[in-house]
Amino acid sequence: MPKIEKKQLVVNEIKEKLQKAASAVLVDGRGLTVEQDTALRKNLREAGVDYKVYKNALLNFAVKDTSFEGLSAYLKGPTTLVVSYDDPVAGARVIIKEMKTIPALEFKAGVIENAVYDGNGVKTIASIPSKDELLSKLLGSFKSPLATFARLVNAAAEKQSESA
Repeated sequence: MPKIEKKQLVVNEIKEKLQKAASAVLVDGRGLTVEQDTALRKNLREAGVDYKVYKNALLNFAVKDTSFEGLSAYLKGPTTLVVSYDDPVAGARVIIKEMKTIPALEFKAGVIENAVYDGNGVKTIASIPSKDELLSKLLGSFKSPLATFARLVNAAAEKQSESA
């Protein structure tokens, strides 16, 4: 198979992933050890996220005329594509969690729900707690005042029954 056809297959593969994607994030993983990379890939796979290194030129062809075209400006140096399908922030969350133990990882940019963000923007979005976490915090904040109120009412009732 000629080189151009092989490259076209890769471009088509990337385009197919991006058509199904809720988000795509570019990561620079220079300096990762094999063990770190293997663990990172495992965690991303468990989160339902694709993680693959592609040539910048092929990525550039694949994002052209798509909602991910804003990534073209960030395609310099080694680039790994992280594609999330269901939860738009799943891939970025896994990466930011791994950044604590793997300082070599670095966000380059990302497109999350059709908005282009630079590396700092992706990091900020990835730091926002998930919907489930926010709901549990909200319910916890409702529970605390109600529990305090119930204890106060109970104490007042006990005090009133003792004095009667």
